[in-house]
Amino acid sequence: MKNRFVFLDRDGVINRDSADYIKSPEEWQPLPGSLEAIAALCQAGEQIAIITNQSGVNRQLFDLNTLQKIHQKMLNAIEAHGGKIEKIYFCPHHPDENCTCRKPGTGMLEQCQDDFDPDFSKSYLIGDSLKDLQAGLAMGCRIILVKTGNGQKTLSSQAPELERAVIVDDLAAAVRYILE
Repeated sequence: MKNRFVFLDRDGVINRDSADYIKSPEEWQPLPGSLEAIAALCQAGEQIAIITNQSGVNRQLFDLNTLQKIHQKMLNAIEAHGGKIEKIYFCPHHPDENCTCRKPGTGMLEQCQDDFDPDFSKSYLIGDSLKDLQAGLAMGCRIILVKTGNGQKTLSSQAPELERAVIVDDLAAAVRYILE
């Protein structure tokens, strides 16, 4: 039986975003309430995967080893709050590389399909950018835009995808919506 998944963007949804990229574990700081929200999803039996563009790798701002350390800090913080992430999918490519994994491409979601066979029609993708929403819609996910990170800027774009999105303040509000 296919499972429902909740796909989370990382920067601007779980942790503070930076125009200069999150380049070290020290720079990774969770947004208020995000770790508790992830734990609430897990306690309700939801499966969670993180889907994140990380072009800082190919921009040579940090290497894969550093990215792994950032992700380990995040996973440790999530687990300390009672949450669990099934898997982290990341795209290291620069936008000019025209890969299929970088959102709005669906490559990372397709990798998750190979690993877990989620039911995308029952799954949610939570993000703060138009690229996040477009990737989720392309796979048939329900989409939620958070106003944290780049969410306010995305909201002001008045893109047609926003008509299909649930719009909430933050990850905690998105989780409340999913669990209601």
